[in-house]
Amino acid sequence: MSTHTGTHLDAPFHLDDSGLDIASVSLEQYLGPARVVSMEVERVIAVPDLERLNWEGVERLIFKTCAGGLAEDDFDPGFVYLSKDGAEFLGKRGLRLIGTDAPSIDAFESKTLLSHKILLKHNVAILEGARLAAVQPGDYELICLPLRFAGLDGSPVRAILREL
Repeated sequence: MSTHTGTHLDAPFHLDDSGLDIASVSLEQYLGPARVVSMEVERVIAVPDLERLNWEGVERLIFKTCAGGLAEDDFDPGFVYLSKDGAEFLGKRGLRLIGTDAPSIDAFESKTLLSHKILLKHNVAILEGARLAAVQPGDYELICLPLRFAGLDGSPVRAILREL
């Protein structure tokens, strides 16, 4: 099984051979207040979409997209992803974590994974494949601790959003 199966976290080592593996990341990024926002966009989450959000008190942000409505065994390669400029906008905000219900922060066809690289450069943790179909937008406590896999670039997680 891949470490990027289902709901999972990406470690810095995912894209940087000198980055931390999933066993070495700080757990603080994966535990704490999080805001779930509905992103009803065609395909790309861009800066104008992000500028419209309420940023007060946001440390962790999770995108609920149309991917959340798919059955677990369905895959749509046209899932919603984060633009390079959007990743830079988020990275500069000093967030601890960005999450999505899509399989990846980057487009399926991306070979460069620029949004991953930008977020990881800014020390923003990445949560992908979150199951949000039954989750309403709002503020929650996020708990999504990685398994301690030494030398690996990610970890499947059971992500929990607890109402505040």
